[in-house]
Amino acid sequence: MISLVRQPSIGITVSDVVLRQKHSNPFKPQSFLPSREKKPQKSSLVSMEKPLHLASIAVGNFRRNDSMKCKSYESDKSEVEGDAGGTSSEAAKKAKMGIYFATWWGLNVVFNIYNKKVLNAYPYPWLTSTLSLACGSLMMLISWATRIAETPKTDLEFWKSLFPVAVAHTIGHVAATVSMSKVAVSFTHIIKSGEPAFSVLVSRFLLGETFPVSVYLSLIPIIGGCALAAVTELNFNMIGFMGAMISNVAFVLRNIFSKRGMKGKSVSGMNYYACLSILSLAILTPFAIAVEGPHMWAAGWQTALSQIGPQFVWWVVAQSVFYHLYNQVSYMSLDEISPLTFSIGNTMKRISVIVSSIIIFHTPIQPNNALGAAIAILGTFLYSQAKQ
Repeated sequence: MISLVRQPSIGITVSDVVLRQKHSNPFKPQSFLPSREKKPQKSSLVSMEKPLHLASIAVGNFRRNDSMKCKSYESDKSEVEGDAGGTSSEAAKKAKMGIYFATWWGLNVVFNIYNKKVLNAYPYPWLTSTLSLACGSLMMLISWATRIAETPKTDLEFWKSLFPVAVAHTIGHVAATVSMSKVAVSFTHIIKSGEPAFSVLVSRFLLGETFPVSVYLSLIPIIGGCALAAVTELNFNMIGFMGAMISNVAFVLRNIFSKRGMKGKSVSGMNYYACLSILSLAILTPFAIAVEGPHMWAAGWQTALSQIGPQFVWWVVAQSVFYHLYNQVSYMSLDEISPLTFSIGNTMKRISVIVSSIIIFHTPIQPNNALGAAIAILGTFLYSQAKQ
């Protein structure tokens, strides 16, 4: 191994110093090489098992009393290989998260489009919500029966802890669907972007949690943006507005119950959402029958078929399938990322839904309405950063 030492006017190599020990050189190798204990049957000064790298060398003016300082380190091949493996593993993880996010956003956009198409032709949000949960439950039961997905190991305690989560999930799901049946998709999601404000308020006054000042300040643009968007909405509807607000509160409570009840549970994100869908379906079905009923559903179904044609059936199937898939992917991504990253991803998801729905449905929007939406979404992003 040869390491070159460069000075403005003098060049000297470590190998020269080591090999010319018998010459009248004013410097001794032992003055700058790493000291080693002498062991029997070993005479080499420098170990050749690992390469020696000179990190920095300071040389004096080459007088007898001058000193040479040498800092060195030995590198392990395993360390280099470990760094390379860690880099590739990190790149693979980022690529996986990119696929998760792109799939999540894409599925959510498709669901919202078909959901609005169905609700425009068939304004029965309670049945529509029920069909979404029923489709997802059926898909997962088939996956478990055919062993495409691993069957979760649950007990009575698991279902007890899941029950309040399912109640909140059911309320939030129905309320959001009712909102979309009355107002534009973009308006519903603008109001739903105010969910962090409800999260802070519920956690502060019901749970006694405290937050940094920056978190409270981030609520100002969220609340202000939502208010501006609501006031300037051309097709404002109170039922649609209240549905989005109730959905916010319900999903905040769902998250709180989920954190409390699922500690220590070893159920994957995909299976957790599947169990949640099954329990929510059992809760929602009797209420859907009581509120709307089979007679209304049958009459509305015939009307929708006569107006839209057979493709209406495809809309209903697509809406139900994509609802389950986008929620399943979002819960799967929670297994891989932090809550902060998930919150930022959720904010970006709303932007994609709002923009795509405005383009597809040609939703009229005023400048002040767009400004309110932008302020609310910006506030949501600031909230995510403040909670970091």
